[in-house]
Amino acid sequence: MPSSSHLPAPAPRRFLDNPLLLLLATGSMLGLTFPLGKLSGTAGIAPVVWAFLISAGSGLVLSVVALLTRQAVPLNLRFGRYYLLAGIISYAIPNVLVFMVIPKLGAGLTSIMFTFSPIITLAIVVALRMQAVNGFGLAGIACGFVGAVLIVLSKGQFGAGALPAGSAAVQPLWLGVAFLIPMALACGNVYRTRDWPGQASGLALAVGTNLSSAAFLFVAAQALGHGFDWGPALARPDLVLAQVLASSAMFAVFFRLQKVGGPVYLSQMGYVAASIGLGAGYLFLGETYGLLTWAGALVVVLGVALSTLAQRRKPA
Repeated sequence: MPSSSHLPAPAPRRFLDNPLLLLLATGSMLGLTFPLGKLSGTAGIAPVVWAFLISAGSGLVLSVVALLTRQAVPLNLRFGRYYLLAGIISYAIPNVLVFMVIPKLGAGLTSIMFTFSPIITLAIVVALRMQAVNGFGLAGIACGFVGAVLIVLSKGQFGAGALPAGSAAVQPLWLGVAFLIPMALACGNVYRTRDWPGQASGLALAVGTNLSSAAFLFVAAQALGHGFDWGPALARPDLVLAQVLASSAMFAVFFRLQKVGGPVYLSQMGYVAASIGLGAGYLFLGETYGLLTWAGALVVVLGVALSTLAQRRKPA
């Protein structure tokens, strides 16, 4: 038997076991939702239609992946309840709110709303005694929150391009609606962990929750008499395809991040998404931001770094 000094070095951690890489991948794909959502609004695609296309498209794409990789998607009452509740709370409600708010606040400011979900998630998790948080974790959450507050306070420094044409300032009503986004996201983060069904794979849960979200959106729209106007979406297949691909890539690793990192760490994908949303809005959509906004973004990055350090110090 070879001595320990001659044993091969441990293999590097795989991507699917690395919380930081999962966080960056998930947050980056989520961040693309904001500029694409703004473009969809400009194209005249209704928020409920766009939210439906995200859930239905992602669910179908991931269903094909599950079929090709022979991963079963369980169908019973236990899983059905999880699919339905997680899909409504985590995707349907936040997505409709996001695409309602973007035309009023712009892609950049809407993306900042996601940065409030970690502090709300943390409060719920601590209240329910679901997870212990060490000093680095608390510092990371607090740092990210301060960065988010700086960005929101800087809304008065946003250039004209940051808001829709004709909007001189952020309307308090729409800002209030926007704050419902992180509350729904936080509730979804906690529920998905609290009610996680056994040994289900992340891919199976992504398929079930997305298809349930799509079904809920379709039924709700019909019940409320809104219907779906497919014309604008059919006129922009490029936008639809880009959004479905981005969302499918995100959901492919979303549940794995939740399993590896837990609800609080996962919630910080909002920090990454906000940075991507700000950058994309600046580079591609002509949105401009003041120095305080970019300073806040740097503080957010520091918060993610501290939280990642806390994640690595968790007991095995």
